[in-house]
Amino acid sequence: MVMEEPLCCCPYIDRTGGKNHLVACCCDCEDLDEGCERWLTCRSLPPGTLERIADTILDRFRIPWLKGAIKINITLLPPLVLLPVFLHVAALHFLLAFVILTSLPVVVLWYYYLTHRRKGRTLFFLSLGLFSLGYMYYVFLREVVPRGHVGYTQVVILTCGLILMLMVLSQAKRDPGYLASQMSNDKSPCQGSNGLPNRKVLGSANGLHGAAVSDIASCHAKNDDAKGYSRMLAEGLDRAKEDWCTKCQLIRPPRAGHCRLCGICVRRLDHHCVWINSCVGERNHRAFILALSLFLLTSIYGITLTLDTICRGQNMFIALFYCPGTYADYSSALSFTCVWYCAIVTAGMGYILLIQLLNISYNVTEREARLALREDTGRRLLGGIVVDTGKYNRGFLYNWGQFLTLGSPTPQRSAEDIV
Repeated sequence: MVMEEPLCCCPYIDRTGGKNHLVACCCDCEDLDEGCERWLTCRSLPPGTLERIADTILDRFRIPWLKGAIKINITLLPPLVLLPVFLHVAALHFLLAFVILTSLPVVVLWYYYLTHRRKGRTLFFLSLGLFSLGYMYYVFLREVVPRGHVGYTQVVILTCGLILMLMVLSQAKRDPGYLASQMSNDKSPCQGSNGLPNRKVLGSANGLHGAAVSDIASCHAKNDDAKGYSRMLAEGLDRAKEDWCTKCQLIRPPRAGHCRLCGICVRRLDHHCVWINSCVGERNHRAFILALSLFLLTSIYGITLTLDTICRGQNMFIALFYCPGTYADYSSALSFTCVWYCAIVTAGMGYILLIQLLNISYNVTEREARLALREDTGRRLLGGIVVDTGKYNRGFLYNWGQFLTLGSPTPQRSAEDIV
C-alpha cells in the first residue's frame, strides 16, 4: 500500500479529484479558453459552458493553508468590500446617505428572496452580520472614543456585551436538533464537520410512531374490542403517514419539520435563519432568542453613546433625526452614518425578536404558523403579526415554561410500562 504524500500549503485536491496548485489557478481551463475564443469570434457558447466556468472559478478560489489550500466561499467577500465603501460614500453628503441607507435594505431583501426562491444556501448574511458588528465597533473606537466623552467603563461594558453576544451566537449555531436519516448517515450541511445524532428514529420514544404504537397497545390492553382496536390502528397509521418524511425516510416526531435548505429534518423546527446560516429548532431556539436580545441591548447602547458624543446636549431620539453640524467634518458624518445603519439593522432585528416572543407566548413556531395560514386552520391576532393555531397553546405561563425547558431530557418509559 502506497502512502500519499501530505499536501503543503499551496497544493490542493480539486473538484475532479486531481491534484492542483494555486500557481496554476489560471491554467488548464478549457471551458474558459473556449468561451474567450467564441466571444472574440462573436459565436454563441454551448449550453452549460458558463456553469462549468463558474464551478471552476469557485473551486480555484482558495488561500494557502496547512495541509493544503482551502476553498473560500465567494459569498463571504461582498460585505467585506461593499459595506465600508458604501458607508464612507454615504458620509460625504446627507443626500448620498439617504439614497444608500434606503437602498441597502432593499438590496439585502432582494438577495434574500432570490436565494430563498432558488433554495440556495449562502454565507452572505452571516458575513454581513458579523462584519457589520466588527466594523461598527472599529468605527466606534476610532472615531467616537478619541473625542473624550465616552468613559473607560462604558467602553468595557460595550465590549463585554459584544463578546457575550458572540459567545451566545456560537451556541445558537450548534445542532438545532437534527434527526438522523434512515437513508444515510451523511453530515448535515448546516453543521459542516459536526456529526448528526446517531439515533434510530423509528425506535424513538419521542417519535410519533412510538406514540401511536403506545396508544394502540394500551387501548388494546384495556379494551379487547376488535373494532376499537382496528380504528386505533388505522388512526395511528394515518398519523404516521402524515408525519412521514419522504426525503429523510423517517417518521417525524410532533412539531418536527424538514428544512429544504439543509436537506434534513429538525426537531420542533421554527425556521431556517440566514443570519446564522442554520436552522432554529428545539436545541438552539433559546440561544437564538438570547443572542437577539443581547444584540439589541448592545446596539442600542452603542447608538446612545455615539449620539451623545457627536450631538452633545440633545435627546437621543431627536438627535437621530436632527443633529446640526454633523456633516461639517468627515469624522462626525461617518459616525452619524454608522448610527443610522445600526438603527436600521436594530429595527429589523427588533421586529424579528418581537415576532419570536409573540410566537413563544402562543406556543407556535413560524413553520406551524405558515402551515396554518396555508391550510386556513389558524387565526390572526394582534393585527395579523401572530397566528394562533390553538393546537399547543396552553396559556402564557405554561407556554413560556415549556420553551425554557426545550431540549431537556424526557423520562423514557420501558417496554413493560407500555405493554
